[in-house]
Amino acid sequence: MKRIILFALFLQFILVTSAQTIATEKKIEALIKKMTLEEKVGMIHGNTAFSTAGVKRLGIPELIMSDGPHGVNYERPLDWSTPRPPSLDSGTYLPVGICLASTWNPALGYEFGKVLGSEAAFRKKHIILGPGINIMRNPLNGRNFEYQSEDPYLISKMVVGYIKGVQEQGVAACVKHFIANNQEVQRNSINVEMSERALREIYLPGFKAAVEAGVSTIMGSYSQFRGEYCTHNDYLVNKILKGEWKFKGPMISDWGAVHNTMQAIENGCDIEMGSELAMLPNINYSKFFLGDTVVSLVKAGRVKEALIDEKVRRILRVMYQYNMIEGKMRAGQYNTRAHQLTALKVAEEGIVLLKNEQDLLPLNKSTIKSIAVIGNNAIRLQGFGGGSSQVKAFYEISPLQGIKNFVNNEVKIDFAQGYEDHKGATANTELIAQAVSLASKADVVIFVGGWTHGYDYNKWDDNAFDAENVDKPNMDMPFGQNELITALQKANKNMVVVLVGGGAIDMTQCEPNTKAIVQAWYAGMEGGNALANILFGKTNPSGKLPVTFPKKLADASAIKLGEYPGNGINVVYKDDIFVGYRYHDTYNVKPQFAFGHGLSYTQFQYDKLQLTKLSGNVVQVSFTITNTGKVAGAEVAQVYVKQIKSALPRPDKELKDFQKVTLQPGETKKIAIELKADAFQYYNDKLYKWVLEKGKFEIKVGGASDHISLSEIVELY
Repeated sequence: MKRIILFALFLQFILVTSAQTIATEKKIEALIKKMTLEEKVGMIHGNTAFSTAGVKRLGIPELIMSDGPHGVNYERPLDWSTPRPPSLDSGTYLPVGICLASTWNPALGYEFGKVLGSEAAFRKKHIILGPGINIMRNPLNGRNFEYQSEDPYLISKMVVGYIKGVQEQGVAACVKHFIANNQEVQRNSINVEMSERALREIYLPGFKAAVEAGVSTIMGSYSQFRGEYCTHNDYLVNKILKGEWKFKGPMISDWGAVHNTMQAIENGCDIEMGSELAMLPNINYSKFFLGDTVVSLVKAGRVKEALIDEKVRRILRVMYQYNMIEGKMRAGQYNTRAHQLTALKVAEEGIVLLKNEQDLLPLNKSTIKSIAVIGNNAIRLQGFGGGSSQVKAFYEISPLQGIKNFVNNEVKIDFAQGYEDHKGATANTELIAQAVSLASKADVVIFVGGWTHGYDYNKWDDNAFDAENVDKPNMDMPFGQNELITALQKANKNMVVVLVGGGAIDMTQCEPNTKAIVQAWYAGMEGGNALANILFGKTNPSGKLPVTFPKKLADASAIKLGEYPGNGINVVYKDDIFVGYRYHDTYNVKPQFAFGHGLSYTQFQYDKLQLTKLSGNVVQVSFTITNTGKVAGAEVAQVYVKQIKSALPRPDKELKDFQKVTLQPGETKKIAIELKADAFQYYNDKLYKWVLEKGKFEIKVGGASDHISLSEIVELY
């Protein structure tokens, strides 16, 4: 009876939703019929730096956008050349995308999105330009910090919550950059060549998951793909995004990513933002590729007006979805204490404990008399760095301030700069000597170094390693940090290395003699407090790496197998499907720290793996996890699949599910996960379809891709 009632309610929901959709489509068609050609064209290109034109006489507002993806961007001027207007634009600075993904907690992705959507609504923004979900193919990519993972399944799980969180606040999310924006060097021109298999298995799944989750808008990439720019690429946009996936919203160009009027009209670009003219003084927005030229082409009979109508139709769907035309958008909230606490929670769950020999961590402030905090990243504020993702934080707690907040004058804290972090800086013997002097007198040394964002929007190359429009020159620790760390290690063996940044850094020199290493990312406005909570054990770390940290650059899959940055014209993804851990585990290349790796202050034991075959090639995977330590903690149980024998090469393992579970000391929980048929499939690009081959599959369960505790074979027919 209960099932019948639920089915009836579901059917009623479908019927009501369908009726509402039909009614909305009728309203849209009626509006389009009332619009002049010039009014339609005004809606498909920028009218200011961050908006398109509305049609006031018909009640159609401007469509206003804001950069994200980890905080609503500061208020930019309406035109690039004018001063920024004064406004209330200091908001919640959330941890960056790679930190969010390190939580392996989709529910936190939803809370993250709620904050972003609510603050965007408060600021009267219609679209927040996030999340960024490009695959971390290459550790040098300057925007890896914005993105989430090297693994398409992890991205797919995390992106759904983010999108739903944003859009339930009455603001449209804009997933980006579709597709293959995997390097910043030559991003405006480089042509990406990859196999259909790599496209389908690695680079598309996150975007497909976003569309299935109901994302309202999508932003195109700067690069070319197989000879056409991604923003107006017939295969990617028309055939896959709008054809196969039935995406109903607008494709928005990245700023200046449109290069051809006819391709933009015919190949699916619906809104052109920030044309190549955008940085010129006294910009004439009507001269964009989708500006006055389109009006002339339609009037001359060279372009059908129906093509323009379709673009407007997609834009109006978003406007009706979020009540923009009726003027009933949500009010939103701005930088509330609840928002700040979400930033803290994400940072705490995202910070990763990479190494902890001799249980140096957690520190006990009751037994420590003095701490030497060394390194410029201990005091550097990061929110206003990185390029278009800059956030003007209402406040930002630095690592040093967070440590001071935690010890509350109960422990003596001394600070030394240790290194200069301006461009081209090398080891400074005077600063090193000052740091060593403090370290030799302290009970514990906390070194805070790593990468930097850079400070200023217009000076991304000053101190910028993690930033838009630049890639890192290498993986080496900049500013002479290796020399400094070596000197500090000799002065004090009790040293914690805290690394700030958006991805892997070469630790081969500093790691062997360092007892504890913490990956702190760019952890948002509460990052310093979150770091201190972990260092002193108030929070038990549970973050796991969403990307492999190779030992050195030469070990990275894109460098070893593929091409980077290409020959200036093309970049061929010869690494194919073997990205990140798929490469390391298949080719037996030991990383510095593996995908999925992250330590805790407790220990977990995996037991009792059982595989049960259900109908339709569904396999139920069950196992237990026990907290065998003395403190409560959370573990991310990761389930990988390996096909024993296949017609085409497959990786040693592929992540197919995970679950984060919190356990009290001594507590045991049973985990049950269903792997559906698609968990065993791969894309056969000789047959141009997904296939599930009969045969044996190994199910691997553990706490990291290189730490498999349980495995069992299942045979599918």
